[in-house]
Amino acid sequence: MLWRTSPSATELEEVATNWLRQMLDLPAGFEGVINDTASSATLYAMAAAREAASLKIREKGLAGRHDLPQLRVYASEEAHSSVEKAAIVLGIGEEGLCKIPTDTSFRMKVEALENAIKKDVEAGIKPICIIPTIGTTSTTSVDPLKEISTVCRKYRAWLHVDAAYAGAAATIKEMRHMFDGWELADSIVVNPHKWLFTTLDCSVLFCRRPEVLRQAFSLTPEYLRTPDESNAKNLMDYGVSLGRRFRALKLWMTIRSLGTEKISNAIREHISYAHRLEEKIRVNREFELLAPVPFSTLVFRFNPRSLKDGHANQDSALNLLNGKLLERINESGEVFLNHTKLRGRYGIRLTIGNLKTTWADVDLAWTVIQHKAAELSGI
Repeated sequence: MLWRTSPSATELEEVATNWLRQMLDLPAGFEGVINDTASSATLYAMAAAREAASLKIREKGLAGRHDLPQLRVYASEEAHSSVEKAAIVLGIGEEGLCKIPTDTSFRMKVEALENAIKKDVEAGIKPICIIPTIGTTSTTSVDPLKEISTVCRKYRAWLHVDAAYAGAAATIKEMRHMFDGWELADSIVVNPHKWLFTTLDCSVLFCRRPEVLRQAFSLTPEYLRTPDESNAKNLMDYGVSLGRRFRALKLWMTIRSLGTEKISNAIREHISYAHRLEEKIRVNREFELLAPVPFSTLVFRFNPRSLKDGHANQDSALNLLNGKLLERINESGEVFLNHTKLRGRYGIRLTIGNLKTTWADVDLAWTVIQHKAAELSGI
């Protein structure tokens, strides 16, 4: 909790998060703090956004105040559910989260975002935070960050970027164009336990305005005061927890043992495997992709020709069929996949992210998928 109670834990966290910052090519102004998951990081970032709005909520709270406008947070309809949870916990409420529609590639529509904010401002509602995503949960789509950052500056809203999954891809130079604009964020979350080969749990919240994050949470009773508190970083000041696990050790060990080149090459291979599988799906007339493949996750469905010829309720029939297919695939014990729904269409999700995964593993998964689909269509 305090630097004094364990200097090595605090200082190694500063070292490890700074290493990660450099790997991701983020500016030196970003400071990192390790939390358990992106859900906590998102909550803390939104609390910082609320603090930055200068509404004296820390001192006076939310309840019974006639001088406080309704607050609004904006994220795409594809944003992670942790955004809505954070809005609930912080007293902003589910109605305080405005879900912005997405385009055909499931990216936030900037025009719709600005229109929503204009409408809210005219109604006396205060925008405090905009949360774009790099690598949405269902489709790993990338919201247009530069355009969104312009809207943030215009309305003086906090910009928090959810890159929990896809942030790892910024370690690859040729992928960095996908992250254009994230250097303008006030805060960013990246989860090393998702795609940087670090064991659960390890989620890094980078903040360009750490003094605001600290202001939102810092509270030091007498029994936690130390002579060095003015010049030492006490990590308890950047979130809810006092006692903290030594999560920095495993992140440091992962980077130290593998090295940046091996980490980058593994992620590069995963993306290449995903694109190879993408081509296999495209040429197979019995399957179809439901979303673009910017990283290492594919969303697809089985769509046999027998159902393409004028079936009255085609999507409903395909949803049932693919649900059964996913059950059979997972029951095989050879691979484990999950699902999502995209505008009412049931899709099977395959994600490549383990350090030891090879193309042979991915090819086996595709073989199992096709075999189980053929069994099912023969019923």
